Amino acid sequence: MGLAAFGDVLETVLAAGTPRAPVFIVTIYGDAVEPRGGTLWMGDLVACCAAQGISESLVRTAVSRLVAGGKLLGERIGRKSYYRLTDETQAEFREASQVLYAPPPPASGWLIALQPGEALAPGWAPMGQGSAIAPAREDIVHPGGPVLSAETLKNPEGLRAYAGDRWELETVADRYRRFLVRFEGLGKRLARGTGSLDLSGELALALRLQLVHHYRLAALKDPRLPRAAWPQDWPAEAARRLFVEAYLALAKPADDHIGRTFHDARGLLPPVTEATMMRLNRLGRETVA
Repeated sequence: MGLAAFGDVLETVLAAGTPRAPVFIVTIYGDAVEPRGGTLWMGDLVACCAAQGISESLVRTAVSRLVAGGKLLGERIGRKSYYRLTDETQAEFREASQVLYAPPPPASGWLIALQPGEALAPGWAPMGQGSAIAPAREDIVHPGGPVLSAETLKNPEGLRAYAGDRWELETVADRYRRFLVRFEGLGKRLARGTGSLDLSGELALALRLQLVHHYRLAALKDPRLPRAAWPQDWPAEAARRLFVEAYLALAKPADDHIGRTFHDARGLLPPVTEATMMRLNRLGRETVA
């Protein structure tokens, strides 16, 4: 099942055109490089981006900006340049990877902070009179001051309207729907090849990076509210299923390709690490939940 068989799928996946280089480089590091030590040779980064239609000049400009922004650190060894994630960026990536590869259980209710302070942590929304509300999830950071636990007792329609006023749910829903339209064909094609997928590693990695890139644009903005607060026809669950099933189907050829072609200063990156295995195991558990 090579490039010709995936021609229509590729046309749909790449329909939006070339992704922005800085954002896509972040995707590459988060999915392929961070779980393998966080360092990559510039030549491999250029080649990986070229498969997405991103030119070498755009890659080099984007890397320079990421270095200036404190996201990457560069090291020159001989005639080759290697870039690794800064410690701060590694911590950010690990938080984001939890949402993508190992999301916590759904919110069980609500948290209400009576004195949250001026700078609200992600997930919190102001309620008025100095208080704030957030979904009761394991990964929500509690602000200083009293924090109360609450649950929905009645009027779910009013709750949906209330949530829509405080979180950008329509924007998130639109991103999920765009993701579903873009990758539905890929999901169906991969499902037909389950168990005997014959796909080049380069193409598998290119497709997986696109999958992660577009899914994270929605998932990292999703406040992951309790189900009672979801708008009608909320597309998050359908998008999650598609992401998980497609990621797992593409994993082996994509990871094998990384192990054959991606280098840090010590040599080839490993195709599989404890971190990548943990990702796949967690995603696999979602398919049997």
